[in-house]
Amino acid sequence: MARTKTPPADDFEERIVDVDVSSEMQTSYLEYAYSVIYARALPDARDGLKPVQRRILYGMSEQRLTPDHPFVKCARVVGDVMGKLHPHGDSAIYDALVRMGQDWSMRLKLVDGHGNFGSLDAGPAAMRYTECRLAPAAMPMLDGLHEDTVDFRPNYDGKQLEPAVLPAAFPNLLVNGATGIAVGMATNIPSHNLGEVVAALKYLLKNPGAEVDELMRYVPGPDLPTGGKIVGLDGIRAAYATGRGIFRTRATARIEQVSPRRRGIVITELPFAVGPEKIIDQIKVLVRSKKITGISDVKDLTDLTYGLRLVIEVKNGINPEALLAQLYKHTKLEDSFGINAVALVDGQPRTMTLKEMLQVYLDHRLEVILRRAKFQLGKAQDRLHLVEGLLLAMIDIDDVIAIIRSSDDVPEARQRLMETFELDEIQANYILDMQLRRLTKLSRIELETERDELRRRITELTELIDDPDLQRDTVASQLSEMAATYGSPRRTVLLEGSGAAAALPAQPLEIPDDPCWVMMSSTGLMARMTRPADGDDPGHLPTSGPRGRHDVVVAAIAVTAHAQFGVLTSHGRLVKAEAIDLPEVVGTANAPSLRGGSRVEDLLVLTDAERAVGLTTLAEDSAGLALGTRRGVVKRVNPEVLSKDEWDVIRLEDNDEVVGGVELTDPSDELVFVTSDAQLLHFAADLVRPQGRSGGGVAGVRLTGGSSVVWFGVSPATDAVVVTLSGTSSMLPGAQTGSVKVTPFEDYPPKGRATGGVRCHRFLKGEDGLLLAWVGPQPVIAAGADGSPVDLPPATGKRDGSGTPATWPITAVSSRTMPH
Repeated sequence: MARTKTPPADDFEERIVDVDVSSEMQTSYLEYAYSVIYARALPDARDGLKPVQRRILYGMSEQRLTPDHPFVKCARVVGDVMGKLHPHGDSAIYDALVRMGQDWSMRLKLVDGHGNFGSLDAGPAAMRYTECRLAPAAMPMLDGLHEDTVDFRPNYDGKQLEPAVLPAAFPNLLVNGATGIAVGMATNIPSHNLGEVVAALKYLLKNPGAEVDELMRYVPGPDLPTGGKIVGLDGIRAAYATGRGIFRTRATARIEQVSPRRRGIVITELPFAVGPEKIIDQIKVLVRSKKITGISDVKDLTDLTYGLRLVIEVKNGINPEALLAQLYKHTKLEDSFGINAVALVDGQPRTMTLKEMLQVYLDHRLEVILRRAKFQLGKAQDRLHLVEGLLLAMIDIDDVIAIIRSSDDVPEARQRLMETFELDEIQANYILDMQLRRLTKLSRIELETERDELRRRITELTELIDDPDLQRDTVASQLSEMAATYGSPRRTVLLEGSGAAAALPAQPLEIPDDPCWVMMSSTGLMARMTRPADGDDPGHLPTSGPRGRHDVVVAAIAVTAHAQFGVLTSHGRLVKAEAIDLPEVVGTANAPSLRGGSRVEDLLVLTDAERAVGLTTLAEDSAGLALGTRRGVVKRVNPEVLSKDEWDVIRLEDNDEVVGGVELTDPSDELVFVTSDAQLLHFAADLVRPQGRSGGGVAGVRLTGGSSVVWFGVSPATDAVVVTLSGTSSMLPGAQTGSVKVTPFEDYPPKGRATGGVRCHRFLKGEDGLLLAWVGPQPVIAAGADGSPVDLPPATGKRDGSGTPATWPITAVSSRTMPH
């Protein structure tokens, strides 16, 4: 083993330097802080980029990764940037690259990413799996980079140059915002709408003395990439005036019928930097700790087609608006954003107002315009100098060739050309270096055209350099072009207010068990609507006819919001349901509407041929349920509420079905049958002996000649009318107008049960039966197949008379009067 000679002790002592610890720590920490502030964490106020972001964009442009270039692996970009420009960890570079390619992080993406670039809740895939190239919006940031528009400085090892700032054709600091944590300071600037910022910049160009309030007419507030709402503008104005302020962001939510039996809260936009998984986790914690009740399920239905969709299902009996207010208060559905507008100005960190950020950018763009004009002017003058030399030489091209051929070497040829044609050395060298084939007549015409164009261009550039007003107009024109090309509508809604969740209207969480109507329309829509308390006037439906399409209420019962009710089907089943499961529609007794109701098929499990024909309150103090079938059978069923969800209330014979069912209020109620051969029979309900659920009923009306029952129900005690519509049975329902007649119900004498009744309509030529019949209280409404109201004749028809032609095919008839 080789031995190393130990130096004498004196040599060690000579290498020891006594340093004061506190002084060394102070110096080292200051150097570290300086490096973090100026070389890593804070953006430049001119282009709004931190050094790593600027180096990524510059490195990608040097690799020709333009928007029309194929994607390349992110690892290739990261490696090139790390090796040439940014001597730090690859993860920091890749994180910055990914963020510039996320549309939920940047209002205007600068990198076009391909592959898994992460989400609000998850990070991106490894850089060896993802690809990238410059986004279209990055090209204006780099435009003019090699035309002496900005200064270049040596990179970390001094082997090549990098730009100190980018030309930045749009105000990236405000448009995309910035975040960064340095030593002793931090920056947090939200994104803004490009069109609004451009409008403010153009106003500031014309009005340098503009104040914050004037600029806020154009930039009223941030425009976050994820949309949402900003509640309360006081903090925004403070930030624009001082550089510091706080505002609150709120998710965009709406109340929807998310399932046939459930209402829910649907979240379509979240506050900035808040992901759906975070919201779901917070809700689960709140539910487990019982801080929030009333949530049955939370689903994340987000996809690429419809975007964010977070569905919070609300339990029946819970007020979704009040629950949403609690969620705003206890979760990140409402969040705060602290503005701290710190950026580098002339190499120094500064807290900036809105006007200062705009002014620094304008100063930068004016300098870019001026430097670019000077650069292009020098290039144009140099080219014009060469073109003019060529034109001089082409006056006698033969002498030029002769001089070159007779000269012994290049210096002699250069000297003779300069003396003969009065050229300078630059022009002479250019002639000697060019190919003779370019010295043709055609080339002379092209050169003269180019000379004239160069002179015009030099004049324009000279005017631009000498005229500050023209420079400002050029900046304004370029900004307008950026807004037209890359601008987009505002995503974030600005709302006045304090921004606190408590500012929402106070509402009870539990839906009260208030009186309501459960209603069913002629096409099977069901809904509930608040009704007056018992003893109040229930009112009548409006006289303008049906509300909306297929909205005639054919059955309605008075219950409470938490009550159960029954739905009678054509197969003789009674299906139990809860009023709270029905969607609540807006309206009053004078203006009800089933718009927004749910279909019966969505609320109940029905077979293909089964339909709902009636409603019952399931009240034990009622006089029971009466129902009639197509084949003329009638049955009374005593009130009975089972623990099951459904049960049969009649045993039906083959080819028979229930056509109507009503809840009796008194045993003396008049039961009414109307048959297809225009016979009407009514008799007291107490003539029908109540049966058990398994009973098959008794004969109600006697049918003849293949006729059938078209309507069954109960007649009110007073002010009742009979509406009949005759036509041809061979035609499709709703395809013919037919003849309609309205007759007072009192004109029809009662008959005994199981008899044929009396004639209620006389058929005209070509008519063979009743298409529709109805008995009920006035006033009456009718609707056509398209939901439009149909006028009915007055209630003056004769008992056995014929009808008058209807103005439109009628598909449903009902009363305007709602039950108490």
